[in-house]
Amino acid sequence: MKTMTFRKIRWTFLGVCLLYVLGCRWIPAWGEGYATGLYPYLSAVLSAFAGLFPFSLEEILVMAVFGWVLGYPLYARFRKRDCVRVIVRREAEVLLAVYCWFYLGWGNNYYRQDFFQRSQTERVEYDERQFQEFLVRYVDSLNVSYLSSVSFSVDSLEREVKALYAQVPDRFGLCTPRDWQHPKQVLFNSLYSGVGVLGYMGPFFSESQLNAELLPVQYPFTYIHEYAHLLGVSSEAEANFWAYQICIRSASPAIRYSGYLGLLPYVAVNAAAVMTESDYQHFLSAIRPEVIRQWEEKSRYWSERYSPFVGAVQRKVYDWFLKGNKISSGHKNYAQVIGMIISLPSDWWQEEGR
Repeated sequence: MKTMTFRKIRWTFLGVCLLYVLGCRWIPAWGEGYATGLYPYLSAVLSAFAGLFPFSLEEILVMAVFGWVLGYPLYARFRKRDCVRVIVRREAEVLLAVYCWFYLGWGNNYYRQDFFQRSQTERVEYDERQFQEFLVRYVDSLNVSYLSSVSFSVDSLEREVKALYAQVPDRFGLCTPRDWQHPKQVLFNSLYSGVGVLGYMGPFFSESQLNAELLPVQYPFTYIHEYAHLLGVSSEAEANFWAYQICIRSASPAIRYSGYLGLLPYVAVNAAAVMTESDYQHFLSAIRPEVIRQWEEKSRYWSERYSPFVGAVQRKVYDWFLKGNKISSGHKNYAQVIGMIISLPSDWWQEEGR
């Protein structure tokens, strides 16, 4: 009797959690309410707990769940402990718990208002003259910021990044940075390099994960990108926006250059999409040859580690995942950062911060 009562309590709790997740998905006010009212406290608690461990809890949890889902039916049937109906029920309960934990821990941020709604910014449609002016300013800044080699203190980077994030105006709806939030290295690094993943946000324990093979020039941009996710940003384009904006406001020349170089692939994608071939080549020719060489070397560096088949599968699955969570552009979302940069007025950072 006690076992049955406890099972009912568990399933009732999971049912309530599931209804809340679905409510956040389909009721916009719930999604934004989660992001600004519940998630900041959940992420603070989860990241404080995760900070007690030097390794990634996310990967251990995923491995444990995967192992249990595969191994429990075999164990139960071998020991003749449970019938098929009981095995299926327990498997379903574990998977439902993981699903709810994913969305309650972080995933409901997919259902909050988008960047333009939250910041009360009008989305600027493509204008050739305006885009050309942006390209001129960007290329000038990229060329001036160039460094042949990049070095910085990780501790200083973290302190400055958190201080800059704390200055972001409240209307953007970011969480407050916490002193105990530090990035972790992934356990299966070669696997992540093989699929081109430089970092990711751990949704179960509010952990930022970084690839250990990041080049020094990539580290600041990638760290700030992943930290944006930890602060409640779900859009990859917006995470790139914050990585760029925080980097270029740094006192460190190395971090500023990481910001300008980190944005270059997305600028190039946008430029190639709207320019003629000759105009695009003219755009590339305006960039310092040293910067182009460094960009190409970075591409070769990751190409040597990339597995085309596994990477293609991962990219397709992640594209489906993003589209299933209301990121309609899927993987192309990364490159939409330029529209966010152009849409904001030049003095937006001067607004009163949090």
